[in-house]
Amino acid sequence: MASLQVLVVDDEPALRQILAAAVTKAGYSVDQAAGIAEAAAMLARGDVDVALCDIMMPDGNGIDLVRSSRAAGIETTFIMVTGFATLETAVEALRAGASDYITKPVQYEEVVHRLAQIDALHGLREENKALRKVVSDSSPTLYSFTSRSMLDVERLVGKVAPTDSTVLITGESGTGKGVAARQIHDRSPRRDGPFLQVNCSAVPEHLLESEFFGHTKGAFTGADHARKGLFLQADGGTLFLDEISELPLHMQTKLLHMVEDKEVRPLGSEQVRRVDTRIIAATNSNLVERVSEGKFREDLYFRLSMFQIQMPPLRERKDDIPELIQFLLRRLNPGMDGSQEMQIDPLAEEILLSYGWPGNVRELENAINRACIISEDGRVGVADLPSTIVRAAPQATAGGTAATEGNLREQIRKLETDILLRAIDDAGGDRKLAAQRLGIGLSSLYRKLEEPQPPNSTTGDGAAAVQG
Repeated sequence: MASLQVLVVDDEPALRQILAAAVTKAGYSVDQAAGIAEAAAMLARGDVDVALCDIMMPDGNGIDLVRSSRAAGIETTFIMVTGFATLETAVEALRAGASDYITKPVQYEEVVHRLAQIDALHGLREENKALRKVVSDSSPTLYSFTSRSMLDVERLVGKVAPTDSTVLITGESGTGKGVAARQIHDRSPRRDGPFLQVNCSAVPEHLLESEFFGHTKGAFTGADHARKGLFLQADGGTLFLDEISELPLHMQTKLLHMVEDKEVRPLGSEQVRRVDTRIIAATNSNLVERVSEGKFREDLYFRLSMFQIQMPPLRERKDDIPELIQFLLRRLNPGMDGSQEMQIDPLAEEILLSYGWPGNVRELENAINRACIISEDGRVGVADLPSTIVRAAPQATAGGTAATEGNLREQIRKLETDILLRAIDDAGGDRKLAAQRLGIGLSSLYRKLEEPQPPNSTTGDGAAAVQG
């Protein structure tokens, strides 16, 4: 859907109205001005994309209007329309900042063609901006899930992506709602368009309308320049509204009208603009309950939930955790600098598997990130995990005996000591071989063994091997 805002400036009413009708028929939004002063006031709002402007008018000159607009920082594209076209006039208009000129009598097909060229150029600029954002925000493709629940999510994403349906993604915080929204966009015909995301709870309430719908210059105190709202910025692409449940009721009403009519009106403007923006919303709240409480509009809920995807919590899909751990380790340390890829001790992985993950995938990612930062020798051990996770996990040594005596540090040291001693036993006392099998350096193995042993540590053949 075309999204240009066009201003027709001409003192001849018949010509102005016929030209405006042709532009409207082509799918563009149109305003009209009968003179230079009226046009200057409209241009000052800053939301006019293209001005079709006559040169000679009773109250001024169109070329002077171009100069003053450029001096004021107005970025409107000017196409001059004149019945007095000479080479000198054309050169003067272009030097003043006009992009092109058309002679009277106007060929309306030519006008529409010029507008289509400008619209395509605007689209390319927006695509380039979107592409730069995608490149800067890009991350490796996620692995294939193994859990049944996430396979169901992937199937639903594949089904709804090619359509223009609104989508409501629900689930606890950290379950990957934003990732699912991005996958829907990337697998849709809109993949080359912008993908914009906004957290509805993070925008101050008094700025919500301006953020969503934009504003003209001077629309309110501090609006020193025009701004396109998110719906216009995402035109031809996708707008992801996270935490939609936090949207105030008056904004829910405006959002409903946008979803139904595909039109927006910037603050300070009387002109309605058509937009072609797909809406994907997400929430960790129960919207049905919020509807019953009067905190969320029922009609908006039905509009947004035409297609709903429920993201399962991580604790209900533990089959995904081992591969997710490996994916995060590869992403955080891919080994491209010549270093080995990050590894994880079996006991540390066992603790991660046994944890309940109230923060879901986001909490797991944070835990792995922290462990990679503080680990040594490219291997994540129990001591590298957050203490809250270790404390919550069932405390068991590698040999299966309870290890509940002593403080957290002592318990972790006992677990690590048992792993080291067992590796040495399995290697027939060959500490170099044991270190290789554990994926750590020999010096690190010696250092760990030379640390003061906690009380009640395992003794026997392994201990003898240490002493020997």
